Order: sequence, then C-alpha cells, then structure tokens
Amino acid sequence: MSDSTKADKVRALFKAFLSQDREVADRLLSARFTFTSPYDDAIDKSAYFERCWPNSKHLKSHVIEKIFAEGDGAFVLYRATTTDGKEFRNTEFFEFDGEQIRSVNVFFGATYKNGSFVKESG
Repeated sequence: MSDSTKADKVRALFKAFLSQDREVADRLLSARFTFTSPYDDAIDKSAYFERCWPNSKHLKSHVIEKIFAEGDGAFVLYRATTTDGKEFRNTEFFEFDGEQIRSVNVFFGATYKNGSFVKESG
C-alpha cells in the first residue's frame, strides 16, 4: 500500500470517528486491531468501539495538521476542538496490516481554551 493510501485511510478513520460512521470504521480496522492511549492498554476492537467510539460526541471538530507515512506506519498530528470550547493537539501512530489499520497509539498534548493553556489535573 502506498504512503498516500495510508494517509487516506487515516483521514477516513478520523472522518468516520467524527461522524460516528461505525460501518466505515469497522472496514478500516483489522480484526486484530488494538488501541493504546494513556487510558487504554492495547484494548481490542470491540472494547475500542465500546469505550472510545462514543467520545466523539464531545468533539466539535478536528483538523489534521500533518501525516507522515512510511513503511507499515503513519504518524498524524491533529488539533481538535471540544463542544465546550477546549482545544488540544495529539499525535497518533497508526500501524497497518495489509490494507487495514492494525493498531493506533495515542500521545496526548496540551489543552487550551480561548487561546490560553489549561492545566489538567492529575
């Protein structure tokens, strides 16, 4: 699969997440899909749809700023705005298995509101 095709698949998953188009997402994700974030340790596809998929209701928008695809992977940097006006930037690393997404690892960035840094508790 070409690097541009990988980038297209990343964009398609982001679009499916925001629009809650689970059918499209299901086709993009492999049966062996895993998702890792600071809250999730390599959860499987069904746990991802149960625990993470509903979170898009808190998003107003997201903008993909950069995608770097090479070999069997792709990094994406994006900025998102929540329904309560907070903004954040995250990076995700996608691994591919043939034509499908095999895994996603999320790395969280800082949060902002009205252009000012918002300190997260923790």
